[in-house]
Amino acid sequence: MRSDAKDPLYSRYLVYLTRPFPDFDFSFIKPVRQKAVESLNLMEGDRVLDAGCGQGGSFPYLQQCVGFSGEVIGLEISPRTIINTQKRITKNKWNNVKVIECDARTVNLTGKFDALLMFAAPDIFASEKAISNIFPHLKDNAHIAFFGAKFSDRPFGWILNSLLKITLKLSFSTTPGLEREPWRVIGKQLNDLKIIEYFFGSMFLASGTLKSK
Repeated sequence: MRSDAKDPLYSRYLVYLTRPFPDFDFSFIKPVRQKAVESLNLMEGDRVLDAGCGQGGSFPYLQQCVGFSGEVIGLEISPRTIINTQKRITKNKWNNVKVIECDARTVNLTGKFDALLMFAAPDIFASEKAISNIFPHLKDNAHIAFFGAKFSDRPFGWILNSLLKITLKLSFSTTPGLEREPWRVIGKQLNDLKIIEYFFGSMFLASGTLKSK
């Protein structure tokens, strides 16, 4: 189980370096976040779950979509990271945005959600246990989007694959290895699954709607 004590060294450094800057996010990733949120088709007043929310990089886009009459709930397992996440919430005065310190595999959620985002959270979207715990709290036909790394089959993709494998070794112990189709666990439960590749096929954004129960 991932824990604060087992946070990778690079993650700890990133958290501490960005703590004075609550709204920090990598510029190259912002357009992908926006695309992911757009695929959720959120409406004002909706309730959305951001599982593996990290420092809340997707919160601005989610909050803008649901408005102040909606609700954004973030799930994050690292206490170090949550300090930054909460600073972002406080700085932006989002009264309808909340982050919960928890493991997605065991979190006790209440109510139903209109949409689910899992951005750079393979520990969740590739985990059958996490998915089986979260999905019962989604409404029928809820929109789902998730982003992560994948094995690249493109020319010279082996270079990117090698770099990603090294990165994964430095990541959390629960982070799954590189695959050609990281969406295989969750994909069978979605309708209209769409895959968009980024960064020469080494990253992907998947979206779809939850099949009716």
